[in-house]
Amino acid sequence: MLYGILAATAALLLAALLAALLRMPALRAGFVDRRSRRPVPLFGGAAVVLVTCLVAGAGQWTRVAPLGDGVGRLLLAAAGVALLGLVADVWRLRARVLVAGTAVAAAGVVPYEDTGVAAGALAVVWIVFVALGFRALDHADGLAGTVGVVTAFGVGVCAAAEVMDGLAVLLSVLAAALTGFLMHNWHPARIGLGACGSLFTGFLLAAAGVFTRAGYGVGSSAGVLFALTAVAAVDLLLVAVSRLAARRSLLRASPDHLGHRLRRIGLTPQGATVLSAVAAFTGVFTGVLAHTGWADEESVLWVAGGALVVILLLLRVPVYGARRVASSQVSAQLRVRSG
Repeated sequence: MLYGILAATAALLLAALLAALLRMPALRAGFVDRRSRRPVPLFGGAAVVLVTCLVAGAGQWTRVAPLGDGVGRLLLAAAGVALLGLVADVWRLRARVLVAGTAVAAAGVVPYEDTGVAAGALAVVWIVFVALGFRALDHADGLAGTVGVVTAFGVGVCAAAEVMDGLAVLLSVLAAALTGFLMHNWHPARIGLGACGSLFTGFLLAAAGVFTRAGYGVGSSAGVLFALTAVAAVDLLLVAVSRLAARRSLLRASPDHLGHRLRRIGLTPQGATVLSAVAAFTGVFTGVLAHTGWADEESVLWVAGGALVVILLLLRVPVYGARRVASSQVSAQLRVRSG
């Protein structure tokens, strides 16, 4: 208990310091988020990954807080995914390469002896889905990091309930590192998470959730895992359905994510992040209660139903063609003035 508090405190301070130190080198080298209207350096994710691995690895090396069976391999696989994301931040890898690399890493950490081969294959798909979901959440200041903190605490509680102390400590360290990073990522962000940090966070959280649910029924596990990561899942599903309906490429970047739509209905950047965090907490709280037996497993259906309602409502928010219309209006005004 004491070590967990000390480790989390160290992770928070180190991540805040390292993110501040990495900001200027990334900015000068031109490693910035090109989706943003202002240059946001992308090495914040590297700070989260390095601090999480360093602090958790120190506990394993000193044997003060051993990670436990399979958790060390999980952390190494997550670090590999983070490295792939870092390459994508610097050289812009194709999306299919990120998907393939994440899938290979996920296939190497799923506990097939507890899940079975069929359920293990589904777990691989889920891990990739959530990792990409957190990558998609990294479209607004503070969003991916805040949702990651809430989710890490929830999955950590589930791990502690299963007496997976090493995994619980790892997740608390991740939550603390993300909190330190958020000191620089709250709107207006001075540094971004990037593919490196977002894929690492999503992969680690999804795989940790699979570890805690290994041995449970497939149906009940699917419900609990969805509740724990509902916001990331909603964002990815919202974008996929919207782009398919509009006959747009799924890989084409567009302002059609969760945060973009919340901004269009009048929320401030901070308000959109806070509202998403509240939604994440609601899903996580329900998932934790269902996992620990304090609530019926059917309670996660409320989360699924709420997610469906949110998707249907936000699909009605216009997100495509706004810039083109605005440009046409400006051109018309110029023609009127010149005439």
